Amino acid sequence: MVSEHASPLAVLGGADAGGQNVHVAALSAALARRGAEVVVHTRRDDPTLPARVDAAPGVTVEHVDAGPARPIPKDDLLPHMEEFGARLRRSFRDDPPDVVHAHFWMSGMAGLAAARPLGIPVAQTFHALGVVKRRHQGARDTSPPSRLREEATLAREVDRIVATCSDEVFELVRMGADLRRVAVVPCGVDLGMFRADGPCAPRRRGMARLLVVSRLVERKGIGDVVAAMARLPRVELVVAGGPPAAELAGDPEARRLTALAERAGVADRVRLLGRVGRGDLPGLYRSADLVVNVPWYEPFGIVPLEAMACGVPVVASAVGGLVDTVVDGVTGVHVPPRRPRLLAAAVAGLLADPERRATLGATGARRARRRYGWDRIARSTLEVYAGLRAGVVEDAERVPPPAGAADNGQRLPPAGAVDDREHAPAPAATLPLRGASQGEVGFARARPRESWRGSR
Repeated sequence: MVSEHASPLAVLGGADAGGQNVHVAALSAALARRGAEVVVHTRRDDPTLPARVDAAPGVTVEHVDAGPARPIPKDDLLPHMEEFGARLRRSFRDDPPDVVHAHFWMSGMAGLAAARPLGIPVAQTFHALGVVKRRHQGARDTSPPSRLREEATLAREVDRIVATCSDEVFELVRMGADLRRVAVVPCGVDLGMFRADGPCAPRRRGMARLLVVSRLVERKGIGDVVAAMARLPRVELVVAGGPPAAELAGDPEARRLTALAERAGVADRVRLLGRVGRGDLPGLYRSADLVVNVPWYEPFGIVPLEAMACGVPVVASAVGGLVDTVVDGVTGVHVPPRRPRLLAAAVAGLLADPERRATLGATGARRARRRYGWDRIARSTLEVYAGLRAGVVEDAERVPPPAGAADNGQRLPPAGAVDDREHAPAPAATLPLRGASQGEVGFARARPRESWRGSR
């Protein structure tokens, strides 16, 4: 594993420590449980860190010296990736892995530069695409100017792309990726930790509770939830995430949200908890009537899975991976992003119907258990690795190309059958993979292709 900025050992909640850290840590541990030997290469951001740390049985984290040994925002790491890649290459040469799996675009650059000369196949998970980030953030996007070009090159050059949701597949098509080399394997959830049974965190008497679990970043849409609170009397909003509680006053986004709550007249019903320990999250989820997750865009989103696994219905914006995981009207409700009035109406309707909430929560817990346990995700990931080592590409059922993309003879992964015990098949849609999940986007029969050792 190559994860240049997202160490599996990092404390969650900071600006650059979130879902990718959880993904790399949990996937690595699950792969190790299935017999793999996993080494995670991440950039050293502290001079006191040892060279190697045993993170879990079968999982070692190796700290790579690249740039100053201090925290650096991920968008400022590009100048250090050449050194990162050179050190990776020396490590791979001395102890060659069977497969390199890079997480995020800069990890892909370094991993490909290190592995390709040694004939080692590379799988790439982007976690977020620059073209989507720029579309939604515009001038506020702090990514390096070269990101879009580098991601398009990676999409063409890596041996396999592991997309985390169906929405990402269509973006990859437009970037020029060969869909015969794209697999859809979602993120997962720790089903041992996140369960519907167990204690609940204390809550305010006489108030319904909305819960947001998120980094404090504007694009996460927390401000839209605060704005919606003006239309939701006798409802409290609890926000978990960000710096420790003692440091919230110095956090720009926390100050912005507090000011917004004061202007909306709901400051007495909005509570920022700051960073919450992972072990405390299940009880906090179970204490909520609804979990609200309404980012402007979201490559995947682990929070809805955790909420579903705890039996709590989710109100989610209909973007990115949330379209796959949260089934509208079945495990939660979709709303448009950046529309506080519509969000308030959806929340009010659910709070007024306890029976419906209970049904959504129970169905969500069942869906999380059936489809998103990390052991299942690891099994699917190992299938991708096995295909790389055998030098094959999956053939897929012919379906129409996504809107706006040229056909070029490419094929999308099959949408597969829908488990009608969980939800009925969706009506015909423009995007054939929307709403699909790992159980539905599978691996078809393999056929030989040019070896990953050959030129491309």
